[in-house]
Amino acid sequence: MQGRTPVIPVVFAIALGLFSPALAQDASYPSRPVRLLVSSGPGGNPDILARLFAERMTEDFGHAVVVENVQGAGTAMVALTEAKASPDGYTLMLGDSGNMAIIPALNPNIGYDPVKDFTPITALAAVPTILVANPQLKATTLSDFIALAKQEPGKITYGSGGVGSIHHLTMALFADQTGIDVLHVPYRAGTAMVNGLLTGEIQVAWSGIPNVLSGISSGQLRSYCISVLQRSPSAPAVPTCDELGIKGFDVATVMGLYAPAGAPPQVVTRLAAEAAKVMRDPAMTARMDQLGMVMRENGTANYVEYRKQDAERYANIVRRLNLHIN
Repeated sequence: MQGRTPVIPVVFAIALGLFSPALAQDASYPSRPVRLLVSSGPGGNPDILARLFAERMTEDFGHAVVVENVQGAGTAMVALTEAKASPDGYTLMLGDSGNMAIIPALNPNIGYDPVKDFTPITALAAVPTILVANPQLKATTLSDFIALAKQEPGKITYGSGGVGSIHHLTMALFADQTGIDVLHVPYRAGTAMVNGLLTGEIQVAWSGIPNVLSGISSGQLRSYCISVLQRSPSAPAVPTCDELGIKGFDVATVMGLYAPAGAPPQVVTRLAAEAAKVMRDPAMTARMDQLGMVMRENGTANYVEYRKQDAERYANIVRRLNLHIN
């Protein structure tokens, strides 16, 4: 029968036994090295994930997958570079909620369209945050914190890594869902925010897991909940917000694989299949646990839908807060 072969989401295709070698393979791709652009500098979570991913992809492809750090304009420069690349599958990008949802919401004139200018391939991992407090705050549980914030609107201070950062918008979404009013204190970076929390300059904050684990273990910080729907293997004792009654709360920086708009469907399918293989490797999973990441590989179709929802969520909260960064 003639006609176009449908692209089946990788995870469901494997589960149903429908994923065939003919669908997954493009005999001519890749025939030369592949570039993988990433926004963070060496040592950042996106960079570490990109290099782990590239190493495995190089082994599977038989051609080098070379990570290139493209920094600038927050995390927008990497997206601007990717949008202008040839859509042949040889320039890929590790994009995230920052450059694919938050930055376009904060600055609609950023210079690229996160929907029209890119081909999403698959989600790879999420970087959740934990809501932590300085123990001097008289709220030992999440419900205590919410009750106290309602009793004293605008008095409890929370930190972030800057206006429009994931820490800022996570708290804004949390406050919106729980009906609390807390005072925002922006810092220049997440590390400075955590230091402010430890010294008592601020009272609460959402932070990446690795930055606060030692403080939680030592009693210097009190943990309330994690921002995604599953507990993290790196902090298994911290419950999800959903478990504690904040139903459906699921906010994280989600990192995924992108090509420029117009990438060949067979190349997208091949990359999604390879990504599924790489992300399920036990060594990869163990390393992600150490970094406080959660696997989010879920196939192309699911990622397209998730990305749409992610963009709408941040656009709505940015409008409500009247935030703009030019």
